[in-house]
Amino acid sequence: MTKNFLFVLLMFSISFSQDKNDWQTYFEKSGYLETPRYAETMEYFRKLADYSDVAEMIKFGVSPQGRDLNCLVVSNDKAFKPEDAKATGKPVILIINGIHSGEIEGKDASMILLREILVTKEKEKMLDNVILLVIPVFSVDGHERFGKYNRINQNGPEEMGWRTTAQNLNLNRDWMKADAPEMKAMLKLFSSWLPDFIIDNHTTDGADYLYVMTFGIEYFKNSYSETELMLRSKFAPFLYEKMNQTGFLSHGYVWLKDWVKGLDSGITEGPGAPRFSTGYAAIQNRPALLVETHMLKPYKERVFSTKVAMEAVIEFCSDNKVEIIELNGKADRNSIINLLEKKEKLPVGFKVSGKSVKTPFKGVKYYKEKSEISGAEKIVYTEEKENLVLDLFNDVQIVKEVSVPNLYIIPSEWSLIVERMRLHGVKVDTLKEDKIFDVKRYRFSDIKFEEKPFEGRNRVSFTINEYYEKRKIPAGSYIVSTDQRTIKVIVNLLEPEAEDSFIKWGFFNAIFEQKEYFEAYVMEKISQEMIKKDPQLKKEFDEKLSLDEKFKNDPNARLNFFYERSPYYDSQLNVYPVMKVE
Repeated sequence: MTKNFLFVLLMFSISFSQDKNDWQTYFEKSGYLETPRYAETMEYFRKLADYSDVAEMIKFGVSPQGRDLNCLVVSNDKAFKPEDAKATGKPVILIINGIHSGEIEGKDASMILLREILVTKEKEKMLDNVILLVIPVFSVDGHERFGKYNRINQNGPEEMGWRTTAQNLNLNRDWMKADAPEMKAMLKLFSSWLPDFIIDNHTTDGADYLYVMTFGIEYFKNSYSETELMLRSKFAPFLYEKMNQTGFLSHGYVWLKDWVKGLDSGITEGPGAPRFSTGYAAIQNRPALLVETHMLKPYKERVFSTKVAMEAVIEFCSDNKVEIIELNGKADRNSIINLLEKKEKLPVGFKVSGKSVKTPFKGVKYYKEKSEISGAEKIVYTEEKENLVLDLFNDVQIVKEVSVPNLYIIPSEWSLIVERMRLHGVKVDTLKEDKIFDVKRYRFSDIKFEEKPFEGRNRVSFTINEYYEKRKIPAGSYIVSTDQRTIKVIVNLLEPEAEDSFIKWGFFNAIFEQKEYFEAYVMEKISQEMIKKDPQLKKEFDEKLSLDEKFKNDPNARLNFFYERSPYYDSQLNVYPVMKVE
């Protein structure tokens, strides 16, 4: 009897040991130095889905190089569809790993966390009140541009992926314009599930300091006011306390005021533009956390600190599930009420002022000396810890806000814009018959294009001139009502002065191109006829000659003066095709 019992116990121990080894991640097996490739990664996540009946792998897109974009849905209620998840009344947490695939701690941290929830079940309680959407790797093609030298500033893993996609697009600049096929797929996933909290896992660059982790949290006037208050007064203190309890020093995500001068110049924090994941979440009225591990810390430390951060978000959402869901719904409803009924203006431009406060900062001692290589003063960090007191610039000011119309009208020929808007969850209708509208329009002047492309596009800046007209809008035109939960997304895409509007991203660059031109000998004759008919025009021309020497000495400019005032001039040049109905 005793021998049989010992034999069974031995076999159980061997089986348990083998089972545990079967679930070791590539990262753990490597001594915490390496991260797996795409195939091994997806194999592990599929294994989790196969093992557990509360996890299901869904494919939500395909990359330009033909790799599947996968998401693991984890739900105790087996709510593997958006409508089923919503019916549970539980917050849905979206975890994005590898949007920059060289910064891949989140992937390895997610594997270990999911194993503890689904396999060893030591943390299975984490699923009681939340649903998880875990994207193993977002930029899958970038992930497979694998190499030792992809991140010059980073301490491990031994090999990692690349920052951008196979099309050399940075997905964390693409949330609004959605040029990348990967982002188009992501926005469909986002708008169908509409997560209640978003985690975006990264590794930072920048100065050297003692913090293992820095966090970006959108509580800088770009989020719904009560969401900002919850994030600042409740979530942030909870998060930092959890990190400190586990021994991982953390701080708010900052960038240097002056990258050349280093920490001496102070540190800055402020709102993220909607092109970034957390800034995008803010205009979708959803709280989000940007996780930025410090690139110089050992990879093992970065992975496990990322795991703790994700656990903190899950715990916070579990403890506050009713408040978070109610707050998100309230943010959606009140955004419409505030902007349409109360006629409040929507902020679309921000800046951090020169005002600062002193803040303690755990850094390392450094000194400056002249570089023989660059010829400039260089910063040399030591290994000695130092408690610094820095200037923190975080006084965020609104520099541009706009009135929100009842409707936007988009001509049918600009259907590309409509396709992109629908990816964001925006509802767009089509005008069934011709109709007359009083519309507000924009004509642009002082137009300047960036010399170099940014994220595949030549961005444009301009001055706006408003005017009104009564216009017959033809059937087939697109009508975008702002009376919908995506109101902030709509305005940020269609208002020209918004930083990530379609027009600033170059979607309408063709409207700035003149397509018809005059012959000088023809314009000479027409100009003389115009002067004879309009003495005031002659006076205006003479005044410009006397005041503008450059104009006076430019024959083509002098003729163009009359061409622009003639009926032959293109009335649609530099005119924004999108119209507003207020």
